[in-house]
Amino acid sequence: MRSNTIADTIRRTAKRTPNNTAIIYENRKWTYQQLVQAVTHAALELQAEGVKKGDRVAAYGKKSDLYVVLYLAAVRLGAIHVPVNFQLKGAELDYILSDSDPTLVVADGDLATEIEKNENNHHHKIIYFEDHVLDWTTKNDEPLEVDFGVEDTDVAQLLYTSGTTSKPKGAIMTHRALVHHYVSCIQGLNIKESDRALNSMPLYHSAQMHVFMLPALMVGGWNKVLKAPVPNQVLQSIEEDEITSFFAAPTAWVSLANHPEFTNHDLSTLKKAYYGASIMPGPVLERLQNHLPELGFYNVFGQSEMGPACTVLLPEEHNDRPSSAGRPLLFVETRVVDSEGNDVAVGEPGEIVYRSPHLCLGYWNKPEATSEAFKDGWFHSGDLVKMDEEGYIEVIDRVKDVINTGGVVVALREIEDCIYQLPQVDEVAVVGVPDERWIEALTAFVVKKDDVTEDEIIQHVKENLASFKVPKQVELVDELPRNASGKILKRQLRDAITK
Repeated sequence: MRSNTIADTIRRTAKRTPNNTAIIYENRKWTYQQLVQAVTHAALELQAEGVKKGDRVAAYGKKSDLYVVLYLAAVRLGAIHVPVNFQLKGAELDYILSDSDPTLVVADGDLATEIEKNENNHHHKIIYFEDHVLDWTTKNDEPLEVDFGVEDTDVAQLLYTSGTTSKPKGAIMTHRALVHHYVSCIQGLNIKESDRALNSMPLYHSAQMHVFMLPALMVGGWNKVLKAPVPNQVLQSIEEDEITSFFAAPTAWVSLANHPEFTNHDLSTLKKAYYGASIMPGPVLERLQNHLPELGFYNVFGQSEMGPACTVLLPEEHNDRPSSAGRPLLFVETRVVDSEGNDVAVGEPGEIVYRSPHLCLGYWNKPEATSEAFKDGWFHSGDLVKMDEEGYIEVIDRVKDVINTGGVVVALREIEDCIYQLPQVDEVAVVGVPDERWIEALTAFVVKKDDVTEDEIIQHVKENLASFKVPKQVELVDELPRNASGKILKRQLRDAITK
């Protein structure tokens, strides 16, 4: 057999380690043999519901073992899995379901009414995780040898981008792309069969599912799924379940490090700490390292169109390069280019572009966006970085977040870093909004720790940066909007100013 599908990788693991624990969720536990059996039965039930190869199956639910089973069942059948953020409602949900047009929506019972509210989507057939998927997986038959005729060139998933700067786009991911991605993650992130991994971030998001859960299943690792990254539950699980591997967004790591019970738990089994979406705040990283000196940190950087992992900064590299996002993973090739597509000099800012078997085929229903992103044989990421002579990158900003104010191009990250120097500041995000005089005017949104005024913030920037980098406006807010991976939704901030 030349084809190598996602289901093939899990089936081979089950042959190798049939009795190893694959997934634990609340009171349910799956060995690899049981998981493969459940996936095959679920695929047959999807087929009975009218799903055919190439049809879309939308998953609109929160984290559970059944969410993983549904994903594997859909790709086993040759259907296209569409993960939908369970927090989406109204027009946002309507957009994803209209764009992907699934044959079937599998939803949590408490979310199903949100689909029916949308006039463009109430016609979709809806079934429920607990009422259907659980029933499918409780059959006691021996594993079935069923050939659904799936090839690794077939599409496995529409992976919608986070939409921090525009409407989400469905990245078309094949089996071949995702399997290559899993191998890159296994090699680059040191994922082992002996790992005991805790999964608490959303499974609809590509980071938790494709960087950690599926690579761990591919090597035969032990995985526990929590409903949410609640700090006391995470700390308790690390201690009681002897967790060795844990991924969380920097915001979740901050909550753990600042939790009053943090130092009261035995976390000595934890050896691998993964994070991404943004740089870990220095004081938080220092506190974690001081309390857990044997804990190794991995900074994983990427984007949905690439599966999403692209680069990693390894534990032994953190001390020398704390602001770096590392070097490319196994199957990833990068360049840093200017607006004309020419390579920039070492250390100069430019857009990072990729070539990789991880890469999506393009965007669902968006040929113009696909053509724009795939220029000259490279995928243009929209991320502004610097690369040193050894190939390590430092992320500066999104290219689309680099604004033109008064005819001068400004990287917003530089201004944010300046404001972060103020001890009274907890979080900051700078955006550009249309302005008749300046083309785009800088506005800083600041969450404060202690008393600080708008004038004090502006004065601090004036004293440290060029005049054209000084925000025209400062907004003190209680919190910054984020998506599930921890990325700040700057589009929402811009909309709040321009409305």
